Amino acid sequence: MLALIGIVTALVVGLAAFAGLDIAFGEDRRVRRQLRSLDAYEREQAVVAEPLLAPFRQRVMRPSVDAVGRTAQRLSPVDYARYLDRQLAAAGHPHGLRVGRLMAGKVIIALGGALLIAAVGLLVGATAGRALVGAVVVLIAGFFVPDLWLADKVQRRRDAIRRQLPDMLDMLTISVEAGLGFDAGVAKLVGNTEGPLAEEFGRALQEIQAGMARRDALRGIADRVGLPELSAFIMAIVQADVFGISVSKVLRTQARELRVKRRQHAEEQAQKAPVKLVFPLVLCVLPATLIVIVGPAVVSIGEGFGLF
Repeated sequence: MLALIGIVTALVVGLAAFAGLDIAFGEDRRVRRQLRSLDAYEREQAVVAEPLLAPFRQRVMRPSVDAVGRTAQRLSPVDYARYLDRQLAAAGHPHGLRVGRLMAGKVIIALGGALLIAAVGLLVGATAGRALVGAVVVLIAGFFVPDLWLADKVQRRRDAIRRQLPDMLDMLTISVEAGLGFDAGVAKLVGNTEGPLAEEFGRALQEIQAGMARRDALRGIADRVGLPELSAFIMAIVQADVFGISVSKVLRTQARELRVKRRQHAEEQAQKAPVKLVFPLVLCVLPATLIVIVGPAVVSIGEGFGLF
């Protein structure tokens, strides 16, 4: 009986495995995958041949946003556009943003918010002057809100790079001391790690492969990120390359210093934590505590004096 049960179980498991493999790797699945790829190719070619077949967002909205961005970029000061470009580069171009798209977003948010506030103000019965003042305030605030969002992205990316830099330098030091060249060590590092620092080194490798000098590609990283620790490390590597100093010794020294700086930065943030906790405590916790402690006494005193 047990043998029969075992045989039946083995047959069922075998049939299930065969069915699963057939579904996953069968001829029908390959044919459907090829047909989907052909359908996608045909759709792309149809859009190229007949632009009206493209989605509304691609036909109308994207060109309109680009036109607004170009107009805003032409009207804005050149230094401001360069500042936004540097900030976008330091933030790693989140969501593929460029200066034109960012300027378009700023204009759309500012105008949309101003019109919305003006319409709501008139609907609730506010005077035209108050609605206009509210619209102007929202217009100015809405124009600069994306700048705050971008500054936050830049700071978060710099903090991530600051945390990753000592560990990645340790890995780079091990690779160089194992016999790899600096470029090969960086390539190994980029291939085995993720994060903003790996992205920056990967871009520098692409620039070096395209013909740019190593020192210029590394300085480009420092200019884009704007992190003092990273700039000091790149300056040390460039000087070692110029004067013929051993790169492995420079890497080991820099890794040691950066670990110390990371610990000091963590201690600094820990010292700031009590100060940052004062405002939530005073505004949120302290009033509730006073109500719980003093509330019954106030009620008792009021009843004694006949106030309640």
